Amino acid sequence: MTVEAAQEIPRISAQEKDGDLLLVLAGPWTIQHSEILEQAVESLGAPSARRIHVDLSQVGRMDTAGAWMVHRMRGDLEFHGARVSLHGVRSSFDALISEVEQHHPPPWKPQRSRFSLFGLFERTGRQVVGIGQDVLAVLHIVGSLVGVLSSVFVRPRCLRLVSIATQFDRACIGAVPIVMLMSFLIGAIIAQQGGFYLRQFGADVYVVDLSGVLVLREIGVILTAIMVAGRSGSAFTAEIGSMKMREEIDALHVIGLRVTEVLILPRLFALILALPILTFLSNLAALFGAGLISWLYLDMAPRVFINLMRQSVTVDTLMVGIVKAPFMALIIGLVACVEGMKVSGSAESLGHHTTMSVVKAIFMVIVVDGLFAIFFSSIGI
Repeated sequence: MTVEAAQEIPRISAQEKDGDLLLVLAGPWTIQHSEILEQAVESLGAPSARRIHVDLSQVGRMDTAGAWMVHRMRGDLEFHGARVSLHGVRSSFDALISEVEQHHPPPWKPQRSRFSLFGLFERTGRQVVGIGQDVLAVLHIVGSLVGVLSSVFVRPRCLRLVSIATQFDRACIGAVPIVMLMSFLIGAIIAQQGGFYLRQFGADVYVVDLSGVLVLREIGVILTAIMVAGRSGSAFTAEIGSMKMREEIDALHVIGLRVTEVLILPRLFALILALPILTFLSNLAALFGAGLISWLYLDMAPRVFINLMRQSVTVDTLMVGIVKAPFMALIIGLVACVEGMKVSGSAESLGHHTTMSVVKAIFMVIVVDGLFAIFFSSIGI
């Protein structure tokens, strides 16, 4: 190996002087020699000297990787109890090493927060402010929808029928199998559990009334709305959120298109049309499951089940569940679109708002169902 080649290899030489240790760094300390630098620093081990002098006067070149290795070597030596001082540092190297030390991340410490009454008030206030902002965002979209619908009445060509049909296919036709399967199982479970307990009192015939009223008034529409919120609502949030991340929303504004007309209105129309249909199919599947279990578990013939069902339920009972569906669809669509528009430029934000979309939509669906239950009870339906 020639002298020039030897000078191009970074190295560390150690010398003891008056009980102190002198480390002489030489050669290029750059990213190209990172493997050699790693081996040289690790070979130092844990010196027994309490004072260590590091001489950098023979270092030819140094970049950020080399400055980091110097900082790391100094930290390792000080961790073992030695006092380390740097000598012969050029002004350019000194600025680089100082910059690396300033940007060295501090050690992670878990945040431990004690219970505080003021902290509880602060968190509650932040939640209230967040709810207020969500309400304003929903009202903003509703106002924009009113403006778009007014223009649609004047110019029907503005209504994007192809987009509505595409969203209807995804939100309704694609959801039919899972909705009917889940409703069938829920109806079967209701009939089995009701029959199990009512049989003890000789009142197993009332399983028909229990299944019919419960499914048509409450379970069918709630179960369908929850599944649509988890399936279509999350999809709407993810689609709009990803467009927001890729700045496609801004591009629509630049070319003069209204986001409400292009993205939100077709999804809301499709969801409002889809949820009543899915609710009706869900009711059929749940009643079919209840009838099947009544036949197999309670020895109730299908003809008897159908006759008792005609006596226990009316058209009003069926319409109570169907009437709720468009309002729940509107709520699911608005919450999903609002959360999608709130997505920022990170994948974490997209996942967070998609989760919040499902949670908020399910919560609002249950609240609206309770309000409808109070309303229908007050008018005697």
